Amino acid sequence: MSAIVNKIIERSGQPALLSLLTEQLSGSELNSLLLEVFKLRAKNMTPPDLLTLYQKNRFVKPADLPVIPLKKMELDLLEHFDKASFTPIELSPVAALGSCAVVAPADQKKILSALRGTEVLADATNSIALHVSDLKKSGQWIPSSPNERIRFSSIQRHLRTQAISGKGFTPHFKIGCLVTCGSDSGNYTFEKESLCEHIAVMTELYRDYFKVEDIRFRFICREGYPDPSALANQVRDFILHQFNDTVIDIVHHPEKVISYYKGIQYKIGGFVDWTQQLMQNRKERMLSTGIGFEFMYRIMQEML
Repeated sequence: MSAIVNKIIERSGQPALLSLLTEQLSGSELNSLLLEVFKLRAKNMTPPDLLTLYQKNRFVKPADLPVIPLKKMELDLLEHFDKASFTPIELSPVAALGSCAVVAPADQKKILSALRGTEVLADATNSIALHVSDLKKSGQWIPSSPNERIRFSSIQRHLRTQAISGKGFTPHFKIGCLVTCGSDSGNYTFEKESLCEHIAVMTELYRDYFKVEDIRFRFICREGYPDPSALANQVRDFILHQFNDTVIDIVHHPEKVISYYKGIQYKIGGFVDWTQQLMQNRKERMLSTGIGFEFMYRIMQEML
């Protein structure tokens, strides 16, 4: 518990305050209480107070990029993803509370939590994992074959609360992502085919659209599979058999331990176990790939 929370509890004279709010009240009761709190706080604000709040709040300012060129680039990329069979999806600007922290090693303090069981979208791939899990669990999507997969793409504005200094870093930003979900059918078939597809789509995008000539991929072996090195070698060999001009390096023993990705992480994505956790089914598989959409836009403008 943080020092500021301890200070608030001491000042309130209610040592059980945190327990009351987090454990004793139901979700709907807590929402009702907080809605009334914010209603009263807003009621006591004046228009000048509102302007002052706007001026001080770094989360509410507009993006500092031109809208029309950015939208054109967004449409270009979505059409590219759609042609590669990754269906574009427009996600809600809010996600279910805990979308990142419950299934991934993410701190909820880095997410802008909201009311009514929501949080401001901080990672589109988490929201897509929930959507896919719901489609499967509810029976809205039933595969016609063991190897049939769900493919989605999205370009979505994200918001994260941690302060990061540096050129181009802003509290909210757009990320373009690809997600493939399916089931394990043995022999690393999902891993080989899905990552091959993602690399093919991203290679074409970087070469033809972003005009990047020297493209290399690095596979970083991560825990979560019985033999991550064997997985990485088999996936690399499969991809090189399909595209012999692809350059792939493998880091078998990374110095830094990261539990976010499972089996293989590469610079812009990797395998995750979120659908496994959500559906409580170890045969579920998910691969996500993401690019800093606004970063790429800025780089392209600098090249002109």
